[in-house]
Amino acid sequence: MSNKGFADTETNIETPNDIGEAEKPLKNGTKSGRVDINVLKSKLQKIESAEFKRNVTVLGVLVLLLASLGIYLSL
Repeated sequence: MSNKGFADTETNIETPNDIGEAEKPLKNGTKSGRVDINVLKSKLQKIESAEFKRNVTVLGVLVLLLASLGIYLSL
């Protein structure tokens, strides 16, 4: 039987040439790799406070929009 509609049934897949090479790290630092937990906490608190402010702003706008729509429809 022959497959009608399939002109070429062979698939040629090329593999990359650099498979044997191990991936190198992004930075070649000479530091000991120790991180201060207080620095990480302060960065996290800044990010969370920014997200909280954004969420409160969006919620406030939505409540204001809903209130104004309710007043408009009640008139």
